[in-house]
Amino acid sequence: MLRGASAEALRELTGSLGSSGTLEDQARLGRDLFGVVEVLRGDAALRRALTDNSVEGESKSGLATAVFGSKVADKAAALVADAASRRWTSAADLADALERLAVVVTVRSAGAKGRQVGDQLFAVRRMVDTAPELRSALSDQTRSAQDRIGLLTVLLSGQVEDATGTLVSQAISRGRGSLDSTLDEFLEVAAEALDETVVTVHTARELNETDQQRLAEALGKQYSTTVQLHVVIDPELIGGLRVEIGDDVIDGTVASRLDDARRKVAG
Repeated sequence: MLRGASAEALRELTGSLGSSGTLEDQARLGRDLFGVVEVLRGDAALRRALTDNSVEGESKSGLATAVFGSKVADKAAALVADAASRRWTSAADLADALERLAVVVTVRSAGAKGRQVGDQLFAVRRMVDTAPELRSALSDQTRSAQDRIGLLTVLLSGQVEDATGTLVSQAISRGRGSLDSTLDEFLEVAAEALDETVVTVHTARELNETDQQRLAEALGKQYSTTVQLHVVIDPELIGGLRVEIGDDVIDGTVASRLDDARRKVAG
């Protein structure tokens, strides 16, 4: 979570993204920004130089252009130079902010299928979560990032949008945090890119389309947002629903009520 000057810089940079250019332009911007993030996270001296608040913004912007200007497209070069000219709370925040922007434009590059990207990221998250051997293989740091990306690419071939494939590949090669936590983070940013809020619903049985729509509308009204609903089937719940939205958990499951009853009896 970015704070202070970094949070303000991210807000302004996000606002400057706009929606101009073709979908391919936005996909290229996402790829370029992810490449810049990789360089920044691997070069502590460069990070410090680009975020040194004692140095004039114009000088830092010039350094960013000198380093990245010939390696990325003009829009990415301009955005990175703009980011470098701003004030940052910590050196790591610059890369974190550029990564968030990369996720946003990558989701937007899917156009009308942007919401499918969120659904597909959630499906990949569930697949990894329910397949221990796959999770182990994808998290094995003794294997190269390209090898791990290739493994999942084979599994997802022809089943996901290009934007989804890009985000999953970046989550695997990120080199920090767990794959699960990175996918969760990308999911939240993807929803924000579409002005939506991720809601995960755990239920003992399938919810039909009508039930999902009603639940999404009710939660959207309650939280004053547009809901991106993801459903997890968990037979252990017996019945009812557990809803997770942001930091809130609404637990109306039978299993939860039984646990409450047991605690009251034991007490």
